[in-house]
Amino acid sequence: MSWRKEERRAERGYHHGNLKEALLQAALGLIAEKGPGGFTFADAARMAGVSPAAPYRHFRDRDELLSNIAQRGFELFEQVLAKAWDDGRPDTVTAFMRVGRSYLAFARSEPAYYSAMFESGVPIDVNPMLLTASERAFNVIRAAAERLAALTPPGVTRPPALMMALHIWSMSHGIASLFGRGDAARRKLPMAPEELLEASVLIYLRGLGFSTDSAAAQKPAEPKRSGPWGPTA
Repeated sequence: MSWRKEERRAERGYHHGNLKEALLQAALGLIAEKGPGGFTFADAARMAGVSPAAPYRHFRDRDELLSNIAQRGFELFEQVLAKAWDDGRPDTVTAFMRVGRSYLAFARSEPAYYSAMFESGVPIDVNPMLLTASERAFNVIRAAAERLAALTPPGVTRPPALMMALHIWSMSHGIASLFGRGDAARRKLPMAPEELLEASVLIYLRGLGFSTDSAAAQKPAEPKRSGPWGPTA
């Protein structure tokens, strides 16, 4: 009799309306509750209300499930960063600072995605779609750093944009992971994480020789933006 019940449960899992999405949402919930390493493939199936064998119809194993979640997280992350950057409007420094704040906001509002992206331990280079999604998100930061590097004052050696992007990314990620999260891993801070990040970025830029008195002061010095076919208006 119990065998028939298990069989009927398996059949319900097999005919799940959107099994893949249900498993992704179940895993997101488990990540939020237990972290990316705190649940099994069977736990995700149970949370989704399907048989333990059902997830194998869409995912090879738990790592592939986590990889899919991380990919979706990076795709969402790219959208958030790109919207914040807004092609450098109204000026490069203001938009650059906005990107940093959006980084912290994402870590706070999407802690499960954030954990899957950066703490799951899933090799990012074995999944081409995950690798592409992560690179596209980072490229928003790199594009902003390239625009910022173009504002290097006369007489100051222009820093490599990639180096700047990596440094800014490291600062943003460190502050987000320690102080800006939306889960139990968040540390206490006697100031807003956004204030700490802005101060860190300003100190960093000053160390490179940039004037950081105000974004408005730098705006007139910006060179014309160049597109693939030359300068644009």
